[in-house]
Amino acid sequence: MSSAPPPLPVTVVGLGADGWAGLAATARSALGSAEVLIGGPRQLALLPAAECAGERVAWPSPLRPAVPRLMAEHAGRRIAVLASGDPLFYGIGRALAQELGPDALRILPHPSSVSYACARLGWPVEETEVVTVVGRPVARVAAALHDGRRVLVLSAGAGSPGEIAALLRERGFGPSRMRVLERLGAPQEDAYEGRADAWEHPPGDPLNVVAVECRRDPAHAGPRIGATPGLPDGAYEHDGQLTKRHVRAATLCALAPAPGELLWDIGGGSGSIGIEWMRTHPSCRAVTVERVPERAERIARNAASLGVPGLRVVVGAAPEALSALPAPDAVFIGGGLTAPGLLDTVWSALAPGGRLVVNTVTLESEAVLAERYRRHGGELVKLAVAHAVPVGGFTGWRQAMAVTQWSVTKPAPSPADAGDHHHGRHDEHHHHDNHGKHGKHGNHGDKAHKADEAKENERS
Repeated sequence: MSSAPPPLPVTVVGLGADGWAGLAATARSALGSAEVLIGGPRQLALLPAAECAGERVAWPSPLRPAVPRLMAEHAGRRIAVLASGDPLFYGIGRALAQELGPDALRILPHPSSVSYACARLGWPVEETEVVTVVGRPVARVAAALHDGRRVLVLSAGAGSPGEIAALLRERGFGPSRMRVLERLGAPQEDAYEGRADAWEHPPGDPLNVVAVECRRDPAHAGPRIGATPGLPDGAYEHDGQLTKRHVRAATLCALAPAPGELLWDIGGGSGSIGIEWMRTHPSCRAVTVERVPERAERIARNAASLGVPGLRVVVGAAPEALSALPAPDAVFIGGGLTAPGLLDTVWSALAPGGRLVVNTVTLESEAVLAERYRRHGGELVKLAVAHAVPVGGFTGWRQAMAVTQWSVTKPAPSPADAGDHHHGRHDEHHHHDNHGKHGKHGNHGDKAHKADEAKENERS
């Protein structure tokens, strides 16, 4: 009895704004032999009917839920999916790899818009920062702004260049040079430029990339924002509930963020810990829990101002507000430590290897930390900072309130506890990401992934 033939791989072909003329022979052959051609209407229109006779299927909206259905409907047929540029660079390749598995795909990439833009500008790709605002707030660009840095912004449409210019002016980067590159790779390719503080160009073609050569205005009144934790206190809007700069830097050091990790910031105050956690790497995620609605609104404003508008803000009191959150890799508690059950809830939520950092200034909470230190170990330190201030005609030290900090890494379970359910929770959050219940302000992560897939048919 013969076994069934293996399923045919789905071919994913990257397509540029130059359409059929810009494809290599391998890509043309794959499209010419396909029985089903799936893509956006604009992409499908670029294929000549004489060479590509397969059935044409346009992606519906929303796109992501349609992927498994369309693949099942056309199973057993030779399927070719059209993608913009490099299918795995903010494109449909991600969704297909997640739904079908990478082994079920044959991917034929085309130069991405970033490769085209860097070629036109003479910018080394590896030294150019890329930020996308496709389906994401333009405020994300703020995190990439550093004097002398070159940044490419993948636009969401014709209005993006004007929005980017406005953001540059607001953040003190008005002297920055902006160049808008339209329809990259197409015969009708075009470009125009200007300074952000004198930007007067009307909206142009929606298919564009914005190149920014960052120049900070030395006369800008705002504080200089660096790349490391410990931003100036003046960078935050706050009502006094703010982890001060030097303690904040020590706290982020103890939390030790790594790419892709999720932080719970409990007792958000002004959001500084969650914000600076997310600024360490674009893939870092954070959920800030704050019970006071006015402070939650302020946290969202601070996050947008400092370039991480994807910070998720949950309005509520811990530990009750933690029940629906995805499992964390690290937890910071900056307030509400004496709430009944909080430490036990957090400790249970952490997987082995997860980190917990707690700051306090009261004797009552310090006693709680001392007891937990005896139980779980870790490191218990006292952080004291003094600032030089005028004393008459002289200078003296003004001591800030000392902070007691406990930091600990949750150990692996003993062999007897090898089946502990926390293993499952830890693995799960990498898959369902931020799909838990949202507070008043939601994370843009899931929307962004859907937007990548929906918009990828509109980009080159």
